[in-house]
Amino acid sequence: MVHRRRVTVESSSSSDSDSDSDCSSASSHKTSPTSPMDKSAHSSRKRKRKSSDNGDDDKTRCSNRPQLQKDHNEEPSHQERTKNPGEIHLGEVQQVIITAIRAADLTLGLRRIPAGFHVVFEADGVEYQTSNKSVHVDQAVVEWHERILLPREPSSKVWVSVYASFELGPMLCHGELLRTFEISVGELLDRSEKSHPIIFPPKQDEVISACSSLFMTLEQQLSDENDIAVLCPPTTLTSGGDVDTLAPWTDSGHRLLAQYRRMQNRRDLDQSIDHFEHALDICPMDHPCRPAALFNLATAKLINCQANETYPDLDIPISIFQDALDLRPTGHPDRPITQLHLAIALLSRFTKRGFQTDVHAAKELLREVIDVCHANSHIHRAALLAIETSDPAACIDANNLGQEWPAASMLRLSPGQLADQVEWCLQTDDDPRALDEAISHHYNALGYYSTTHASRGQLLCDLRIMLDTRFERRGNAEDLDQAIALQREVLAWHPVGHPDRSTSLDDLANGLSTRFDHRGNDEDLDQAIALGREALALRPVGHTDRSMSLNNLAVDLSTRFHHRGNAEDLDQAIALQREGLSLLPVGHTDRSMSLNNLAAIALQREVLAWHPVGHPDRSTSLDDLANGLSTRFDHRGNDEDLDQAIALGREALALRPVGHTDRSMSLNNLAVDLSTRFHHRGNAEDLDQAIALQREGLSLLPVGHTDRSMSLNNLAVDLSTRFHHRGNAEDLDQAIALGREALALCPVGHTDRPMTLGNLAVRLSTRFDHRGNAEDLDQAIALHREGLSLLPVGHTDRSMSLNNLAVDLSTRFHHRGNAEDLDEAIALAREALALRPVGHPDRSKSLGNLAVKLSTRFDHRGDAEDLNESRENLRCALTLLTQHDPHRLLVHRSLANVYLSFHRTGLEATGGPGEDTDSLNVAMHHYKAAAKFVPGGLLFRLRASLHWVRRADQHRHATELEAYGTSMQLMDAYMSATASVSSRRRAMKDFPSTLAVDAASCALRNGDVRRAVELLEQGRTIIWTQMTRLRTPLDTLQIRSDHAAALMKRFRDLSSLLDRPPASHADATQIVDVEAADARYRRLVEDWNGVVEEIRKVEGFSRFLLPPVFADLHEAACDGPIIVLIASESSCDAIIIPHKQSPTSIRLPTNLEKLQTLVVRFQRTSRPALAKALIELWDDVVRPVVDILGGFARRHSRIWWCPTSVFNFLPLHAAGEYRFHGQFLSQLYISSYTPSLTALIKARRHDRSLLVSFAAIGQDHPPGASFTLECVEPELELVRNLLPPPPTISFTKITSVDATRSRALRALQDNTWLHFSCHGTQNNEDPFNSAFLMRDRPLSLLDITQTDLSQHEFAFLSACDTAAGDPSTPDEVIHLAAGLQFAGVKSVVGTLWKVTDATVQRLVEEFYKNFCKDGKMNSKRAARALHQAVQSLASDKDLPLEQRILFVHIGI
Repeated sequence: MVHRRRVTVESSSSSDSDSDSDCSSASSHKTSPTSPMDKSAHSSRKRKRKSSDNGDDDKTRCSNRPQLQKDHNEEPSHQERTKNPGEIHLGEVQQVIITAIRAADLTLGLRRIPAGFHVVFEADGVEYQTSNKSVHVDQAVVEWHERILLPREPSSKVWVSVYASFELGPMLCHGELLRTFEISVGELLDRSEKSHPIIFPPKQDEVISACSSLFMTLEQQLSDENDIAVLCPPTTLTSGGDVDTLAPWTDSGHRLLAQYRRMQNRRDLDQSIDHFEHALDICPMDHPCRPAALFNLATAKLINCQANETYPDLDIPISIFQDALDLRPTGHPDRPITQLHLAIALLSRFTKRGFQTDVHAAKELLREVIDVCHANSHIHRAALLAIETSDPAACIDANNLGQEWPAASMLRLSPGQLADQVEWCLQTDDDPRALDEAISHHYNALGYYSTTHASRGQLLCDLRIMLDTRFERRGNAEDLDQAIALQREVLAWHPVGHPDRSTSLDDLANGLSTRFDHRGNDEDLDQAIALGREALALRPVGHTDRSMSLNNLAVDLSTRFHHRGNAEDLDQAIALQREGLSLLPVGHTDRSMSLNNLAAIALQREVLAWHPVGHPDRSTSLDDLANGLSTRFDHRGNDEDLDQAIALGREALALRPVGHTDRSMSLNNLAVDLSTRFHHRGNAEDLDQAIALQREGLSLLPVGHTDRSMSLNNLAVDLSTRFHHRGNAEDLDQAIALGREALALCPVGHTDRPMTLGNLAVRLSTRFDHRGNAEDLDQAIALHREGLSLLPVGHTDRSMSLNNLAVDLSTRFHHRGNAEDLDEAIALAREALALRPVGHPDRSKSLGNLAVKLSTRFDHRGDAEDLNESRENLRCALTLLTQHDPHRLLVHRSLANVYLSFHRTGLEATGGPGEDTDSLNVAMHHYKAAAKFVPGGLLFRLRASLHWVRRADQHRHATELEAYGTSMQLMDAYMSATASVSSRRRAMKDFPSTLAVDAASCALRNGDVRRAVELLEQGRTIIWTQMTRLRTPLDTLQIRSDHAAALMKRFRDLSSLLDRPPASHADATQIVDVEAADARYRRLVEDWNGVVEEIRKVEGFSRFLLPPVFADLHEAACDGPIIVLIASESSCDAIIIPHKQSPTSIRLPTNLEKLQTLVVRFQRTSRPALAKALIELWDDVVRPVVDILGGFARRHSRIWWCPTSVFNFLPLHAAGEYRFHGQFLSQLYISSYTPSLTALIKARRHDRSLLVSFAAIGQDHPPGASFTLECVEPELELVRNLLPPPPTISFTKITSVDATRSRALRALQDNTWLHFSCHGTQNNEDPFNSAFLMRDRPLSLLDITQTDLSQHEFAFLSACDTAAGDPSTPDEVIHLAAGLQFAGVKSVVGTLWKVTDATVQRLVEEFYKNFCKDGKMNSKRAARALHQAVQSLASDKDLPLEQRILFVHIGI
């Protein structure tokens, strides 16, 4: 089975100067994010396949490997002995001190997991011991930086011993002796000075041995008593009776156990057990080393049970391990190793007796080990291995626990010893250094085994095999080149007539074929086929290897067919495979491989049938069949093949649970197919699943794994794809980071470097398109140039690389204007197109990309030939795409841009048969086709519709109003799939903020006032609309039928789930968890949309949750006319909406620029400036409305303002002439505001509650406040006194330390009448974090939106900036007062800016006097009560004007 892999990603052309010209994915300039084909997410990708025959490509090649011979003649270079302790003597004049020790390869050859390693020195009868250091799996060298005193005489002898210990806590003994030798102080000094380490050969009868080298750094210095304190102290011995012999007995037990592991002499094992038993007997019950004594004995007895197969005796070591564990509580350094061995013993017993309690207990122990141990420790790895093999078919052998694979000796090796190294290296890939050393030794050996030596041929073969292996693991192209060169020499050793010539021919053909796969050089493939034919000729009918030669030659012919399309190659390949299959009867071990390589899906199904449920190879067959179906889909496009491939991939993954060696491969392959399906159908769930699978797969491939770079690349491709479809910049940044890591794993010479260069370049180019950092673009071009230089003419990926470089050069031309960049881009695009002849699956993309660049050149040079060629290329590209291919959207958009160029320049654009000859009409037709092309995806359709809007508006085309309607419909659908209100607001900022008002202006230009109102209502307050949809009452639906009642319940359940606040993800949250939550939200949205569609089928509910029509909207004016104010670039208008009458539009004598200036002027505080601004507001906006309003509303009646755009920031209610006897709006009408007509209608729907529960919430000094609000407490008492007494109302007051966020939120939920007196903040960076400041933390707008206030009547917000709004998204009306109304509060009083204590005290008193004057509570009185309170303050000249006008009323 092979990991399917993306080979590289392909860009499409950069957009034209107005950012519209994408064919396949030109990223747009400034306003438009990159489209999907720009950095084509369905670029090719790696897919790894591992089949039962150990093949390494889609078609499995076979090879004969020469037999390896063994010969042992190494001897150790130092005598080994034991040591005796003694006493310390400091030198009087000069000291010799060891300051550092470095030991290499301490774990090689060990058959037990060590707790740590230490070194012991003995000199002059004194023993010194270093600290005990643990070692990680990938740690080749252990260092000690401890000062050890040596004798000062150079001739003095020092005994050095290196040990592996088996406990980290109180050490019972030294442990297993790895190396021991005697050396003089003088030689140590000499080696230290020359940096010569001591090199150890393998021990006798061992291929490798632990501790391959030891190096000590020494210093000579004068004696200083101050240094004594920092010297390593001498080893102290226990004293008292038998305890003195505890360590020697234990050391002896370890020595015998190690000897048994090497020699398998049962007598050694028995003696080891005797020594450990004696050590336990003499160890007191309360001795700190007793758990170590128990552990050692249990280990030896467990090995004995497995060696003698006396499994009933397993109860004994299990019991002893348990006793040891009981003495090593949680936190003890040796508890994990004890748990590991106890778990292994339990699993051993489970495999023989089948007690489920054993396997459950073992897994619990192993999980704890994994939780507490470093992921790169030997104990952690062993625990993972134990879990992986904890099934009835697996049995863990304690005799081999922790075994490491060997490394090479540093001495000259015999051919047999070299062969041993080869065998070890080919059996494991855990230690890459072992393979490097073996290759190095083989190169050295070729130097001293001459060309006439009988062993040279064997050495060449073995070295070639290892170079092939290293290439497969690391991808360094030099290894492959050297392997091929060596194989050519091997072939020269086997001339015509030699019995091994056919094998050498076949091996060389394999190498050349592999190199073709990675570099695409046709010459390699042709040579491989020629060599394969010669090899086949040497294996006539009856030859044992004929079927293998038939297979290999067929594979190469099939490969050539896929690259050149010569049907004769395919016919020959099939004929050869059929002959090969005929030579492998049913039951032959290679038959399934031959069936697979014959590449017929039916035959792959036959292989799968051979492997029913429960067969160990079923997952492999499932994956192979999935690969075949996926490949056939790539060539034929049959959706059923892809669906089947995904289903098979899921089954294969289920058979490879966590811990399975092939799980990462299954994760990758399934992810690739899901990603492919996303590109063809656009289901976002497929892409999310693919990313989640790729993340898990990557986590299973640690640094150093040969497949990590492939996994990094595949995940980066999918993240980049998701960025293109959703616009989340984090996805793109992650993709770039992953790409950089992948590139670092593919150095110069690595076969995957061109692909990785291209992928990273595409991501950087995309980021440039979205952020404009020129460094990203320059890096992208440099990376593309390097990648292209690595893909010679004839390479299959050259056309893609040419295209990508052309895209970025074209982009750079747009930004810097260098004509050479554009000309080079066109030349490269032409070369890419030439490499994709008719029939090539990517020809349409190349046609589109070249067309975009030609169109760009026409815009800059005016050569009509360029424009005509561009149009013809795009037409041709469109005919090559299927009706459901998402790329059609981009081709339509590019065609629209080309036809606009024809229209702009007046050139004749003859259409096709039946096509409109008016270039502008044709352009709009293609924009419309792009916006309405469902397979293109919501985001791309939305972007296309916005291009349509811009061009239709620019040319005042008849489709302008339809374009606006389509855009707002798509905007609504796109926003509904966004999980949180904050993310919706961020998404809104990526699109034109004036879309709704521009649409309304367009409708007014067309004389359709009703449509203008509908478009405003549809396109504004989108975020609030999304939220209120989820809280829509459906009581009348329930009584229709049982089906309708079920729909109502389903709608409420899904709405409740969607209305829950999304989890707030901490920085440390796994990103895969965040993505899974987003994916779940999108699935809920899909289900919710489905239920809504079903509800619309019920009689009377056909318009359920659809954008409201004017016939419904005019009901908002039932209590008084509504004035909608529209400010757009084209005009500023007012629409008066009376009840039961036609709306009237008024062109206002102002423009957007003047209004924006007016908003700035209102930020000034001086009375003359403010009054002048209010006069201008009266003249330009309010008076023209008042002049008409008299026909719809009597004086002193109520009116409602519904401002849009910049009107949201103007105090319309305070407009007037501000002169003696001048007119003021407040003298004529009582003004209220509403953020939308729908909000006002909704506020009137529910009946008024008879129970008045009133909460007064005050906080005078929250954390971080610069001053105390002195009037909070008096204000709340004033409110209490002015409200009607009980039982008319129930009153609750929360102030001071009690006014916390949680208490305030509870009061907000439990009371339907509210008064806030506190600090308020409007957060323009994140408006949903605008808040009332409480004692502990803020009560935010987001908190309010997540609270059901549908029965609430009234809220008075005595705080600053509660109705200020967000300037960046004005038509979303995001502030505290609007939030309360959208959450359900009928009537709200808020503030436009900062308010003083003096103002509040006076206004609150006047307001509540009028509000409660007859002892009754009615929220409809709030507007009139506020109006009267403000009027009462008007005569107070001591109160600043800005304080008299800052309170506003919102709602009924």
